Amino acid sequence: MTTVPSRSADSADTAPPTQAPLAKEASPRSQLERIALVLASGATFLAVLDTTVVNIAFADLRKSFPHEALANLTWVVTSYTIVFAALLAVAGRVADVVGRRRLFLWSTALFTLASLLSGVAQGLDMLVIARAVQGLGAAGMIPSALGLVLAHTPPQRRHAAIGVWGAVGSLAAAVGPSLGGLLVDVWGWRAVFLINLPLGLVIVALTALRLTADRTSGRRMPDPVGTVALALGLGGLVFGVTQGSDWGWSDGRVLGLLIGGAVFTVLALVLSRRHSSPAIEWDLWRSRVFAGTNVSSFFFGASMYAYLLSSLLFLNAVWNYSELKAGLAVSPGAFAAAIGAVAVGRFAGPSRQWIAVGIGSALFGGSLFALYGLLGTDQQYLAVMLPIGIVAGIGIGAALTGISNAAAAALPADRFAAGTGLLMTSRQVGGALGIAVFAAILSDSGVIGPHGYLRAFLASAICAVIAAVSAVGLRERTR
Repeated sequence: MTTVPSRSADSADTAPPTQAPLAKEASPRSQLERIALVLASGATFLAVLDTTVVNIAFADLRKSFPHEALANLTWVVTSYTIVFAALLAVAGRVADVVGRRRLFLWSTALFTLASLLSGVAQGLDMLVIARAVQGLGAAGMIPSALGLVLAHTPPQRRHAAIGVWGAVGSLAAAVGPSLGGLLVDVWGWRAVFLINLPLGLVIVALTALRLTADRTSGRRMPDPVGTVALALGLGGLVFGVTQGSDWGWSDGRVLGLLIGGAVFTVLALVLSRRHSSPAIEWDLWRSRVFAGTNVSSFFFGASMYAYLLSSLLFLNAVWNYSELKAGLAVSPGAFAAAIGAVAVGRFAGPSRQWIAVGIGSALFGGSLFALYGLLGTDQQYLAVMLPIGIVAGIGIGAALTGISNAAAAALPADRFAAGTGLLMTSRQVGGALGIAVFAAILSDSGVIGPHGYLRAFLASAICAVIAAVSAVGLRERTR
């Protein structure tokens, strides 16, 4: 499947004969390209930040709501994750129909408003609802943000732009634990939500003032029945695997969520095969490269999300680090991920993205095997945890950027957001499964000693190896 260049229609017929007119003509386009990248990266920063920063605030939340059961408090995290994962694919489809700028603008505004409501919530119910609305806003922000970047960037510079976009996401993961620890330590848990307001308002204002409306795909809105079935199916599956370790995998509620989620997902797939305006665009998977990137994204997401959570909890529970100290300890690895993302974006050509996915996944998997073999109760941060974490971070940045670049090259220009939504859905569902496996391992081994965390590192390493092996298939299909 070929990539349709994202140039405006009039640019093709106005090739100027001299150098000076070319410079004048290129300047507005390149400026718009930079603005789109900055705004999309800023929105991505906010969405990724809110997936990591709340984990650090969990202990302070228990102090504010001492009479609430622990299972109820987990909804502050779960409500965001479920809605985000359930609506990503649908939001990408809608962005290509109504326009990426329009969906990006309204989703960012909704996310910012929900951040305010979360920060001023007076009860747990209000906080959980506000977090669900945040997840709805984030689901619209991510695919429309990358869709804006790809649509405003010429094909020869898209892999570099995706590298920058991926680096910003890695930076958010880097500052999330440390920034969250600092905010909670000084101002309390409300600050982790209110910190979104300044940047969110700036992004909304600049998007409204500087970006013009983009051309839509001309397609109709997706099938409403299939859309609802897809949201219920993915939401049920994510919720089921998330709660499995708490409620028990044989619990009727868990079985009902998993079976019901699977039934609704299959129903959405069947309806999408038969509808003229489907909720899931099956034909995108006819590109074997794009289908392969979804497989890589699933397994790498399972490995990465489990690692990000287990490494923080290991430092806190086994090495007795405070929340702030644990956040600062993992930050170098996440900064290294930003470096890996930029390096792949700048130096790896379109035909070499499979190498970035393979090497990045192998580096990450090897780092996890090293953590499994070398970590213990002795605090060896400088000798073991720090260098391994940096190598793991480089692998994360390289693999994620390579996956995004390979997927973008397989998508037509008018379906960037829809493809991005499907790709991110694969990663989020994989991440939910990875965290569920980690929770099950920890429940079986206990949270006090190192054994459960080490077994989780081993399971994550296996998933990373599967992602590395799948990169070879990308190379064969690219040919």
